[in-house]
Amino acid sequence: MLRFWFIILVSLPFIIFYLGKVTYIERHDARYSEADRYRVARRAVAIMQRNGMIRTDVFGTENLPEEGGYVMYANHQGKYDALGIISGHALPCTIMIDDKRSHQLVTSQFITLLKGSRIDKTDMKKQLQTILSIIAEVKSGRRYIIFPEGGYYRNRNRVHEFLPGAFKCSIKSRTPIVPVVLIDSYKPFELNSLKPVKTQVHFLSPILYEDYKEMNSREIAEMTRDRIIAKISEICGYENVQSA
Repeated sequence: MLRFWFIILVSLPFIIFYLGKVTYIERHDARYSEADRYRVARRAVAIMQRNGMIRTDVFGTENLPEEGGYVMYANHQGKYDALGIISGHALPCTIMIDDKRSHQLVTSQFITLLKGSRIDKTDMKKQLQTILSIIAEVKSGRRYIIFPEGGYYRNRNRVHEFLPGAFKCSIKSRTPIVPVVLIDSYKPFELNSLKPVKTQVHFLSPILYEDYKEMNSREIAEMTRDRIIAKISEICGYENVQSA
């Protein structure tokens, strides 16, 4: 967490400006398109990366669908995960996040800026409402980041089981599934160091609805996870990345 607090310290003037900017955007919502909001978010990520000495190499952007909505399903390693994906994803996208984690300072404003979805894991009715809302948004063309492991705890480059329910957003919207591989994404905020770090984001080939429509959610979850594990094994040379 040393790097996190270092970034807060050296970025404090920008953070104050950013929080004010987000408040202004919310008060004048009609003036700002999704693309406008996303530019502000990516600018914030770029400043955080620079001040935190974080480099993220991005691969496979040519695999991203050029039109329509889709869901990116990524392995989960830490607080930097979504920021790394956003840094490499040029078109506007947003996030589904655990409501409990979403109300921290800066995180809350970031989710609000991107009009992300907060999912309340303590209330089944609210969960369903959130999922139905995401399905409608993806159908309409929005792009979402979802972490189907449901959380993280020292996962590092190992991958826990994926929750099948997370894939309902794609199944019901009949849109592409984009597996996303995160490598060393835990390093920025888990390692107690200020040395420069490098992470990787890999966008894999999308799984089209025609390719998974005959499968159930558990089979889809396993297929997506297997593709992510295969890529991590290929790059890291790990023989066992099945579980933390």
